[in-house]
Amino acid sequence: MSQQHISLPAKLINGGIAGIVGVTCVFPIDLAKTRLQNQRRGKQVYKSMMDCLVKTVRSEGYFGMYRGAAVNLTLVTPEKAIKLAANDFFRHHFAKNGQGLTVFKEMLSGCGAGMCQVIVTTPMEMLKIQLQDAGRIVAEQQKPVITSSSKLVATNPLLSRSYNSGTVTALATPRPVSATQIARELLRTQGIQGLYKGLGATLMRDVPFSVVYFPLFANLNRLGQPSADQSSPFYWAFLSGCAAGSTAAVVVNPCDVVKTRLQSLNKGSAEEAYSGVVDCVSKILRKEGPAAFMKGAGCRALVMAPLFGIAQVMYFVGVGEYILDNSPLSVLSP
Repeated sequence: MSQQHISLPAKLINGGIAGIVGVTCVFPIDLAKTRLQNQRRGKQVYKSMMDCLVKTVRSEGYFGMYRGAAVNLTLVTPEKAIKLAANDFFRHHFAKNGQGLTVFKEMLSGCGAGMCQVIVTTPMEMLKIQLQDAGRIVAEQQKPVITSSSKLVATNPLLSRSYNSGTVTALATPRPVSATQIARELLRTQGIQGLYKGLGATLMRDVPFSVVYFPLFANLNRLGQPSADQSSPFYWAFLSGCAAGSTAAVVVNPCDVVKTRLQSLNKGSAEEAYSGVVDCVSKILRKEGPAAFMKGAGCRALVMAPLFGIAQVMYFVGVGEYILDNSPLSVLSP
């Protein structure tokens, strides 16, 4: 079986494995990022990433740091697979004339990859954010004693039910609601568009991210090649992925803040809703200032650096190619 026949499935496998490994390693930091970005001025529960993680463990337990991880682990395989495979597809298409890719064509390839991935990214992030941010809402609104006659205020009825059932005491671990329940509620009340709320903001974040990341990685990785016909060593691919991922993450962080705010269905008692991207940007600027757009930037850089470093190592090692080369299907294929 030729490499051409297995290249796309292999890239999908590599992207999927990289996504699962990466998310498992960095998910607590991603949770801290979401909670920090959703904080409003004067309503700050967490002072920093470490403060957020410590308070999360104290109030929700160790596994509270992985709230929302299940939906991410389920959907990150197709999401990362689409992103990485689409970029390779567009790069191959633009290089058909046998000439090397210009930076502009590398950026176009990244743009195409970013546009393809939002099919999975938008509903994945929509569900993940509700689960990640629920603990912040509870921490913000919690009083010394909260009984069944004094319920938490929440704007989303499904999430509100999950935290307001029965008698709750201060710092009690909230009963989590599942991603499946949230998805069913959104589909019932809003249809498929409910899962794709914030699609425009997701495109606004993911397309520029891919435009920055893929050309930057390709050029950084090229610096580590011993010669034109040899690939760079795996550690160089890892470092290049880390550098490109963290750089792109910081560049598009303002878009990520807007996306996170728009996709948060459950608001605190004094938190306002946004009607769209323009309304969100103008209200953040007016009430919180330009610095608010960089909330969680450090966390996001720490998330994306190892995530894409691991992804590039998986490509370098060729786990997908190894699996397919040694599978019964590949032996029987022409």
